[in-house]
Amino acid sequence: MNSRFPRSSRRTFLHRSTGGLAATSAGLGGWEFLGRLPHVSAQEAAGVNPDVVRLRAEIEPLVRFLEDTPRDRVIEGLVEQIHRGTTSYREVLGALLLAGVRNIEPRPSVGFQFHAVLVVHSAHLASLSGPDSDRWLPILWAVDDFKSSQARDASARGWTMAPVDESRVPPPHRAKAAFIDAMERWDEEAADVATAGICRTLGAGEIFDLFAAYAARDLRSIGHKAIFLANAWRTLQVMGREHAEPVLRSLAYAILNRRGDPNPAENDLPEDRPWKDNGPLAESLSPAWREGGAEDGVTRDLLAALREGDAASASKAVAKAIDHEGVGPEAALDALFVGSSELMLRQPAIPALHAVTTTNAMHYLY
Repeated sequence: MNSRFPRSSRRTFLHRSTGGLAATSAGLGGWEFLGRLPHVSAQEAAGVNPDVVRLRAEIEPLVRFLEDTPRDRVIEGLVEQIHRGTTSYREVLGALLLAGVRNIEPRPSVGFQFHAVLVVHSAHLASLSGPDSDRWLPILWAVDDFKSSQARDASARGWTMAPVDESRVPPPHRAKAAFIDAMERWDEEAADVATAGICRTLGAGEIFDLFAAYAARDLRSIGHKAIFLANAWRTLQVMGREHAEPVLRSLAYAILNRRGDPNPAENDLPEDRPWKDNGPLAESLSPAWREGGAEDGVTRDLLAALREGDAASASKAVAKAIDHEGVGPEAALDALFVGSSELMLRQPAIPALHAVTTTNAMHYLY
């Protein structure tokens, strides 16, 4: 364990580094260099139109700095760059996400050390919620967490994202069909080059819709596939879309993680049946399924179905409520948010926690 930067929780990191950045050197306990950080305004930290804002081409050295600098030197070195004005908040945020997807494999699960990638947007939200003087702190914590996760990944598998096989990238007129075919067949190599193809061909909305369908296809990683898409897409709105390709290549690889199961395209596995069963239910809804509103009584009935029934019966209850009782998706979403929160009260553990975070991600995808 690093003596100067031991593995720490977000709470410990913030406790050691706050009290205002004007704290004394003794109070900061070795983090006194944070006091040199310039303030970050809410406008600078907020998201912008990704089609207008572009990161500078010089972001690659910053990514390599995060990748290559030892953990005990990376934060102080980054603070020096920030203090000199040679990098900005958005560049650090973007470089952090890119360093994560290039160096941390979303296997054996889209969790564990890969949380260093998933939390980048959460750190950004924490920054937005803080005062101007403290907005760097969550991002610097995320940098430290990345270095810790990078080291664990290197010792476990030593994975690094390889360059795209340009000879196999489908031409523009075939990119979308190639992506769909690869994802349907759970073909990782074909999906990788097809992802590069759609990133270079399709618009942002169309790309998001393609990924959203497959991110919600199964729950082998207790919702992390949907969480990855939601958080990565949110981060891309801030950092700019020109660096989307490696992020989405990592996402496609994550979505196709089947945890050692036989190919789902060729087998009828329990993990895939809810998606198969819910497809016909969704297609059976009337064209006006979006038009209803929320209704407290229906939400209570759906909450009871979530508590007492299995996955199949709960899905049928939702479809019936939307199609026959005149309510809209809001009634079901309310029940899902309340139901997942109840799980946290009854089972304060990781799976129940991810019922909440997955519901949040699915709502964003919706």
